[in-house]
Amino acid sequence: MTGGWRALLRLFAVQGTWNYERMLGVGIGYAAEPLLEDLKTVDPVRHSEAVVRSTEFFNCNPNLAGLALGATVRAEYEAVPGDQIDRLRRALCSPLGAMGDELFWAGLVPALVGAALVAAVLGAGWWAIAGLLLGYNLLRLGTAVWALRTGFDSGMRVGAAIGGSWVPRAIERIGPVAGFTIGAAVPVVAGWYLTGFGWAGGVGALAVAVVGAAVTRWYGTALTTVRFALLAVALLLFFRWVGL
Repeated sequence: MTGGWRALLRLFAVQGTWNYERMLGVGIGYAAEPLLEDLKTVDPVRHSEAVVRSTEFFNCNPNLAGLALGATVRAEYEAVPGDQIDRLRRALCSPLGAMGDELFWAGLVPALVGAALVAAVLGAGWWAIAGLLLGYNLLRLGTAVWALRTGFDSGMRVGAAIGGSWVPRAIERIGPVAGFTIGAAVPVVAGWYLTGFGWAGGVGALAVAVVGAAVTRWYGTALTTVRFALLAVALLLFFRWVGL
């Protein structure tokens, strides 16, 4: 397996060593190590410095981390001064974080989830869930391959490469798509779920929601939203089990 593929596989575990001191830094360093191996034979001192530098603080959306990884590795081979590489890493943190979050967490994920919900209600069943998982992971894999290759090809010019790539255009378009699919999913799923629910069920659900808002407002430190939701689900399962 070549160094590029090993680095790509390691990128999927880039958050495995996440910590408050270096964020993704150690994970990026672990992924960079296969790409830096050839530098060891050319310039062992530079290789040692590059390995240490690659584990310094870094943070961004993990799906676009390959851009920074490829760019900084390319800069190491081009013997760019270390302080310039450090500045490049720091400069990439915010834009790659913001762009990745908008593209994946605020766009792609809700768009796929909304489409999967609509498909499941309309009869696709478990195939909709399988399509969601397959589609998301294929897009994530394709993005990771593109990011690592683009970063390595562009080096210190990675900013211009990102600006001229498909990412900014995709961010503009995926937001409305996500809004459409989620907007379509809400009435479709609600209509399916509430079929036969009745007024008594509606009043009960409203009462649970009001109680949840009240107790998490006044007792939030002890009974958080997550704990109340888990408690409500447990009570629902208990009531169904006893036949209420």
